[in-house]
Amino acid sequence: MDIQIELGAGRGRRDAIYRQIREAILDGRLRDGDALPPTRELAQRLAVSRNTVSAAYDRLVAEGFLESRVGAGTFVGAGARRDGHPPRGGPESLTATAVWDDVPRPPDRFRERPRFDFRSGAPDVSLFPFDTWRRLVTQQLRRSRHDLLTYGDPQGHPGLREAIARHIGVSRAVRATADDVLVTNGSQQAVDLAARVLIEPGARVAVEDPGYPPPRQLFATLGARPVGVPVDDEGIVVDAIPDDCRLVYVTPSHQFPLGVPMSMARRVALIDWARRHDAAILEDDYDTEFRYTGRPLEPLRSIDSSGRVLYIGSFSKVLLPGLRLGFLVAPPGLRPALAKAKYLTDWHSASVTQAALAEFMDSGEFARHIRRTRREYAARRELVSRVVAREFPELRLIPSSAGLHLSAFSATPVRPMVRAARRAGVRIYTLGDFTAVRDALDGLVFGFGAIPRDHIEAGLRELRAFADSDRALT
Repeated sequence: MDIQIELGAGRGRRDAIYRQIREAILDGRLRDGDALPPTRELAQRLAVSRNTVSAAYDRLVAEGFLESRVGAGTFVGAGARRDGHPPRGGPESLTATAVWDDVPRPPDRFRERPRFDFRSGAPDVSLFPFDTWRRLVTQQLRRSRHDLLTYGDPQGHPGLREAIARHIGVSRAVRATADDVLVTNGSQQAVDLAARVLIEPGARVAVEDPGYPPPRQLFATLGARPVGVPVDDEGIVVDAIPDDCRLVYVTPSHQFPLGVPMSMARRVALIDWARRHDAAILEDDYDTEFRYTGRPLEPLRSIDSSGRVLYIGSFSKVLLPGLRLGFLVAPPGLRPALAKAKYLTDWHSASVTQAALAEFMDSGEFARHIRRTRREYAARRELVSRVVAREFPELRLIPSSAGLHLSAFSATPVRPMVRAARRAGVRIYTLGDFTAVRDALDGLVFGFGAIPRDHIEAGLRELRAFADSDRALT
């Protein structure tokens, strides 16, 4: 390990070397088995005699912090770190701006592994064709192409942008060229970039209520003022959008979390509202590859003739969340600013992953994967619908024809039941988790992407038991 040691101008250099290595071991910066620099090398770097370094090492060996192996070198000894010696933190002199006080911590779902996982928006990673993906990534690395191994175009890999433009043109009737597409690190970065180039501090932004919380929270951290707008069975209530909103964030194809599609009349009204109020619409089309019944309504982007709609897509639901790839299709006038914002934020998304995904889409594997997973998720959706109708007659399932979750209204509070179920390893969310005012709406959100089909019925029966038990009322 290359270890940094600071020596003062005076004497006591052996003790300084001893003390700083000892502290690095105790607070965990140096771990069991880490190799230390040879005495000659460290002495040359510190401009001290080799004997000075050797004496410090010998003392650490004698105290059990280091061990010397003939012919191999000097290493941190096994168990050298003493229990109860936490790493030293810096002085608590800095605090974040006040806006971050209202942003919740990342949810526990990133750390938990529940027995029954009914979270929404999560795909089944076991359905992903890992062998095919591994081969494509390996091919890209073997080619050792210069453009993939150095800094790339902030707008994204040209081949992937072309593949995305073809995909959304065929599957969603969104007319776009590769120049219209900006590759992002998931849909959340697309929201962030759009907000950065469209709104100024203090501007009002309309969001659906109930709706997906991260965009609402993100807008607030950028200095905007998010305003919750109610949703009915036709989508966002356009007449309730404040006149001074500069941006409207919507999920029209499969409203999150209710699942209702925005009616054509409401879509036309929203675009007309944006035109009259000189506002932009951020359309998040996050999971409509999974449509099970009926003909999909056209996206806002495909019926917009005024250049007001920015279209967001994601590969997190249809492939893997860990790929962190999404895209943004924007009107031509915004493309230069968006590319600049992407460059300043993180320069570009991972080039090798982009190239592999372009090949995955061009080869037809992407379309085949969608067809396979759609059949599996359709079976899970049907099973959830049937079991919920049987086990929870008091709930009213909301009609939905797409996505990876189903939602249901409840006439009574569900929070106590959900709290007890989560403690027992049944992860499920309420509609109230997605309202601006917590629990302003009672109901449940049944995700079926992350849970195996043969676990669904048992998990829902266990949830029913919590609904019937006294524990759910305490």
